[in-house]
Amino acid sequence: MNEAACYGYAATMDAINDAYLRHEELANDRCGIVFGNDSCVKAAVDAVDIARAEGATRGIGSGHIFRAMNSTVTMNLASVLGLGGAAWTLSAACASGAHALGQALLLVQSGLQDIVLAGGAQEINWESMASFDALGAFSTREEEPEKACRPFDANRDGLVPSGGAACLIVEDLEHARARGVRVYAILRGYGFSCDGSGHLSQPNVRGAISAMRRALTDADVQPHEVDYVNAHATSTPVGDLAEAKAISEVLGATTPVSSTKSMTGHECWMAGASEALYTILMARDGFLAPNINFGEFEEGFPRINIVKRTTAASIGIALSNSFGFGGTNAALVLDFHGAA
Repeated sequence: MNEAACYGYAATMDAINDAYLRHEELANDRCGIVFGNDSCVKAAVDAVDIARAEGATRGIGSGHIFRAMNSTVTMNLASVLGLGGAAWTLSAACASGAHALGQALLLVQSGLQDIVLAGGAQEINWESMASFDALGAFSTREEEPEKACRPFDANRDGLVPSGGAACLIVEDLEHARARGVRVYAILRGYGFSCDGSGHLSQPNVRGAISAMRRALTDADVQPHEVDYVNAHATSTPVGDLAEAKAISEVLGATTPVSSTKSMTGHECWMAGASEALYTILMARDGFLAPNINFGEFEEGFPRINIVKRTTAASIGIALSNSFGFGGTNAALVLDFHGAA
């Protein structure tokens, strides 16, 4: 396993233990795994370095290929756990984790799977982040690193990279209740879209609006029913503005909004999964997490309702947004009314 696969293994084993899943419930064709992961840069760099140093490939070894493939998380975990169902990885930039959850939902809704281990994983090393830095996407607020990530704030200047893994057990509701396990949330809706704008790194508002509205329609939820939005907002000037316009258009100015990236940094490929999980924790414990480092809006910025401090709240319906390079968008609707 490489770094991302190790993170994925740790998160998945925690999720399996929390869900009281026995070996026989995993090792059959009704249980699968879908993860989001869009790079294994460090493993590929290591292999090339070995080949260059030795002038031949023999020193790389026969197992290194399984560290360097994007599907390293799902191929390793499916083998370790003896899974017999779905087993693949989604590569969709920073929306990968959310799309993995959405596809898990579709697999369960279709009756093809009873249980899907779904999540996202992200390596965190300088090799994997060098290209991001070259793009000029990172904050340069080096004198105040704790204030560098400031989504929606007028003085934001870029993201702060992060990583790890998150895993959620997406299970048919009646199947879960028959097992007598705790249901934290109902994954009620999934929306997706592509900007199709012809620009790989600059988002547009239309695509975000489409994904959010499709998720609400899929969940049969009206905009006024949404109690909280966990925004994708990464602290970049263009991206945050586009999302704020989309939120304002779809939900208006009163729905509470925060970006947990202000505290975690941008977890990239895993972010869609981890942010759904963070939202579940908020609903479980009765609070809204703050959008730290927010001071004021820039001129002309939509006046969405930013949560500035930890706030006690009862969340019934939440929306979690994830947007990625290439204009891939995902939105998830989480329903806590039926959770128990």
